[in-house]
Amino acid sequence: MIHPNPSLRTLGSPVAWLLLLSPGLLISSASGEAPAKVEPLPVADAVATTPTEMKPYAEPIEHTQLKIDMVPIPGGEFLMGSPDDEDDRGDDEGPQRTVKVSPFWMGKFEITWEQYDVWNEEVDQRMRKMLAIAPTPRDLAVDGVSKPTEPYTDMSFGMGREDYPAICMTQHAARTYCKWLSAKTGRYYRLPTEAEWEYACRAGTQTPYSFGSDVDELEDHAWFFDNSDDTYQRVGQKKPNPWGLYDMHGNVSEWVLDQYTPYDSIKESVDPLVVPKTLYPRVVRGGGWDDDPEVLRSAARKASAEEWKDQDPQEPRSIWYHTDALSVGFRIVRPLEEPTPEAKAAKWDKTEPEQKDPEE
Repeated sequence: MIHPNPSLRTLGSPVAWLLLLSPGLLISSASGEAPAKVEPLPVADAVATTPTEMKPYAEPIEHTQLKIDMVPIPGGEFLMGSPDDEDDRGDDEGPQRTVKVSPFWMGKFEITWEQYDVWNEEVDQRMRKMLAIAPTPRDLAVDGVSKPTEPYTDMSFGMGREDYPAICMTQHAARTYCKWLSAKTGRYYRLPTEAEWEYACRAGTQTPYSFGSDVDELEDHAWFFDNSDDTYQRVGQKKPNPWGLYDMHGNVSEWVLDQYTPYDSIKESVDPLVVPKTLYPRVVRGGGWDDDPEVLRSAARKASAEEWKDQDPQEPRSIWYHTDALSVGFRIVRPLEEPTPEAKAAKWDKTEPEQKDPEE
């Protein structure tokens, strides 16, 4: 069932209060070129030059009280995919292959509605203007990042906002959030690759789940069909994996950068990424609140589909929203070594076809 989208959602939300206090306050958004590189916002423990210097840190979202907790993930090699004898194994999880990934930080939690709506609803810039704070170079940079069009309904579908995981966005929307966050902080954020995601989820383990093989223990670590009460849950309530990441199994599936493709077609073994060339299918990982236990395994893969937009009444359908992906969200990563602009354009930020809103 689709729930109507109230114009102000709840009066407890920062967006609603800002609109009540200053209803005419709007920030223009622009699309096109990548925002200019700016001096990073100073943050304790966010600077490292070697893997041994990497520490957990909290990335503040300037002009709000919100932060995004980041966890260091050591680089290394692992066996990606599942063995032939793993219970409930999917045919797309092999053949197993040795993959090497470079060090990165990863979001401790899935991106929440509060964090997402700062971009989605321009909360930070509205707050800055309301408080008459002069724009920083970072504020000017975010003007170069596209904002989503207005959703036709509440994309939480009444299941909760604030510290619940943001859902129903396209991979394009999740990528653009990372682009906005990079401009806003001066540090380079993106979605994880499929290899990075599985490496971080496994956290050094080779079992079906990061906690072992006993599916009876899953309720201690994940929200899924059997225990979710038919809705997603606040992030961080279950046990973390061995590297301190929460909800890698369940709650919501998470976008990665890759095109969905058979493993035997992938030749790259060091920081592999299958750059998307078509809109469907692309990959989400981890399983969600409406999935069965086997979909939550570390190696399990799920492909996006056009049916994820079935309830979208717009024509053409939105580039920002998947109205039928109520258990799809994302978390972010930041590589220790920021790639060059050329490498970003050729690999890390590359995706086709180009996504544009229809001209009015």
